[in-house]
Amino acid sequence: MKLLVTGSAGFIGSALSIKLLERGDMVIGIDNHNDYYDPALKEARLRRHADHPNYTHIRMTLENSEAIAKLFKDHQFDSVINLAAQAGVRYSIENPLAYIHTNLVGFAHLLEACRHNSVGHFVYASSSSTYGLNTKQPFSTHDSVNHPVSLYAATKKANELMAHTYSYLYNLPTTGLRFFTVYGPYDRPDMALQKFTRAIINDDPITVFNYGKHRRDFTYIDDIVEGITRVIDRPAMSNPKWNSDKPDPASSSAPYRVYNIGNSRPVELMEYIEALETALGKKAEKQLLPLQPGDVLNTYAEVDDLVEEFGYKPSMSVEQGVENFVTWYRKYNDV
Repeated sequence: MKLLVTGSAGFIGSALSIKLLERGDMVIGIDNHNDYYDPALKEARLRRHADHPNYTHIRMTLENSEAIAKLFKDHQFDSVINLAAQAGVRYSIENPLAYIHTNLVGFAHLLEACRHNSVGHFVYASSSSTYGLNTKQPFSTHDSVNHPVSLYAATKKANELMAHTYSYLYNLPTTGLRFFTVYGPYDRPDMALQKFTRAIINDDPITVFNYGKHRRDFTYIDDIVEGITRVIDRPAMSNPKWNSDKPDPASSSAPYRVYNIGNSRPVELMEYIEALETALGKKAEKQLLPLQPGDVLNTYAEVDDLVEEFGYKPSMSVEQGVENFVTWYRKYNDV
C-alpha cells in the first residue's frame, strides 16, 4: 500500500515507518522537525529509514492546508496514519495555543484531504489522557470520556469527535487509538524514562510526583507499533448493533472505531523506577512531590476489543522493556 505517516521522525512515527517498510509498503513521511525537544533525536530516528527505497520524507506542517492538499493530490494514499501532534500534558498547561494549531487545525486539514481524495482508512493517535477524571478501572472505550484535565487531552477527545463527524458525513473509515504511556528506545527526552535515566547517571535527584504512588499502564514501543499495523489493514466499519438509545462511544452506525492500546498491566511508578535502577545498576535519589496539575492519577487499559477483533495484546514486561531502553540510551549517549 501507499501510506502517509505524519510525525514520521517522531518516537512512534519513526518506529512505525520502519515496520511498514519492512513488510513492503511504500511510505511517505512528513514531520515539521520542530524544536519542542532536541531535533537531533529526530534526525537520529530518521536515519534508520530515510534511505529506504520505498520511503520519502517531506518536512512540512499540518497547519499548511495548501501543502497538505497538494500532498494528497500528488500521492493518492491508500491509508493515512496521523501520529503528528503537539505532545506533552504539562506543556499544554503553559502553551495551550500550540495544541489548538497542530492538534485541531492540523487534524482538520488531514480530514479534509482524506475526504477529497477517497482515502480508504484514516488511523490517528488518541491518548489515555482522554479518560481524565474517570476512576472506573480498567479504562474502557465503551465509557464516556467527557472530563479531560489538560488541554492536550481535550484536543485528543476533540479529534475523536471530529473523526466521527467525517465518518458519518462522508463515509470515511476512521480509527482512533488511545495509547497508554508509550516508552522504549528513541523516546522523547521530556518523558519520565529519559529524564530519570539522565538524572541517575549524572548523580542528580529525580523528581517523583504523587510520591510515586500513581500507577501507569506502561506500553512498549514495539507493542504499540504492532497494534497500529494490525489496525491499518482493517478499515473501521459501522457497528450493526449500534443503538442510538444507548450510544456506544467506541463505535457507531458510521465507519468509526476507537480502541485502547495498552499493556493492561498497570505498574506503580516506584516499581518502574526500581526496574530502571536495576537496569542501570544504580540507585536514584528521589524528591517526592504531590501530583502535578493535568496528570491523571492512574491508567489501566481494557483491551478486550483489540484481542477479540485483531487477535493481539501487548506483552512486553516493564523489566525487559526498561532494560532494552537503557541499552539503547547508553549507546546513543555514549555513557
